[in-house]
Amino acid sequence: MAALRKFGQGVGNVVRFNWPFYGLALGLAAALALAATLGPQTLHPWLWLVLAALLLPVLSSLAATIWVYDLSALYRLRWLPITPPPGATILSLSAGFDEISPALQQYYAPAQLLAADFYDPARHTEASIARARRAYPPAPGILPVSTSAALPWPTASIDAVYAFLAAHEIRDAAERAAFFRELGRVTRPGGFIVVTEHLRDWPNFLAYNIGFLHFHSHRAWLDTFARAGLQLRQEVSLTPFITSFILSAHGHAA
Repeated sequence: MAALRKFGQGVGNVVRFNWPFYGLALGLAAALALAATLGPQTLHPWLWLVLAALLLPVLSSLAATIWVYDLSALYRLRWLPITPPPGATILSLSAGFDEISPALQQYYAPAQLLAADFYDPARHTEASIARARRAYPPAPGILPVSTSAALPWPTASIDAVYAFLAAHEIRDAAERAAFFRELGRVTRPGGFIVVTEHLRDWPNFLAYNIGFLHFHSHRAWLDTFARAGLQLRQEVSLTPFITSFILSAHGHAA
């Protein structure tokens, strides 16, 4: 299988899409280092301490990002314990930036891949998504869908759904549950839904500091699935920072 990603692509994209944060941190670090070098000597230890406190969370987030997006098997998909049958119909969901569809298409060939994007700038207002979308416009063939309307596929017509690092952008709990209810409707009996996300938990707090608040908690995801009528079949953790929930609709064969 040909490699679809280059080493450093993951951390490079994270920095690119969140450059105001990293630019501000770099500017503050440079100012503190200059003050600690040229300022009053009595303040030097304190300034270096503040500089260390500033740089530690930045470096920890970059290290975790390299681990997850560049060193782990995240995009190789072999770590998933379930695969669709040959020739299956697969739905890939993104929120403004689709980086998993090529891997799904390659890994599960000759499956039929349907790629859909639910990004709505009026609802999903994260600035990093807008930057990602400008850097990587939607590929031809990606279908725009809405989180507040019926999906354009018949009931029980999809074998496998993959929501890869995207569904957390649906910030409203009711909107999220309604969208997942629709995913359950289009998933066939015996099919499955894979939701891969960072969680609002201690490992992600230690890695991303207050940035972990952008993720949903484990309890919030379980509440979403229950409200959507989905059954949790299995959880898989790839690194301490990434969790995949494997779901099926209630009443569907497992």
